[in-house]
Amino acid sequence: MGKDSIKQISYNRSVRHDYFVDETLEVGIELFGTEVKSIRAGHTHLRDAWCDFIGGELFVKQMHISPYEQGNIFNREPLRVRKLLLHKREITRLYGLVKQKGVTIIPIQVYFKGNKVKLEVGICRGKKLYDKRDDMAKRDAKRDIERALKERNR
Repeated sequence: MGKDSIKQISYNRSVRHDYFVDETLEVGIELFGTEVKSIRAGHTHLRDAWCDFIGGELFVKQMHISPYEQGNIFNREPLRVRKLLLHKREITRLYGLVKQKGVTIIPIQVYFKGNKVKLEVGICRGKKLYDKRDDMAKRDAKRDIERALKERNR
C-alpha cells in the first residue's frame, strides 16, 4: 500500500438523496486506538451522523463505531462525540457557512489515507420532497435512455 493510497471504509448513501452537497472537505478525526482497529475492521456507520460546533471547534455527533471485539477497558462509547481536526481559518469559514439558513455539515464517508483515518464532510442544503422526486425522475429517464440505446445498438 502506497503512502497516499485510499481505502474506503464507510459511505453515507442517503446524503446525496436527502441533501444538495455544495462542497466537500477532507478532515481528520480524533480517535482512540481501539476505535481505529474497529474502523479498520469496517465496523462504523454514518447513517444518522452530523457535525456541530461546540466552543469554537467542530465535532461529529451520532457517528457509530462499534466496540472493538478484542478491546477491554479501553473501548469507548460507540456514539460518543468526536472532535474533527481542522485549521482555525477553515473552522471560521465553515461556521460562517453554517450560520446561513438551511446549511449543515454532514459526514459523507470514512476512509484510510495511508495509515490515517479521514472523514469526508459535505456542506449541504436540505432537499424538499419535490427536489427528491425530480432527481428520481431524471435518474429513471436516464436509465430508460441508456436501455433504449443498448437495445438499438444490438
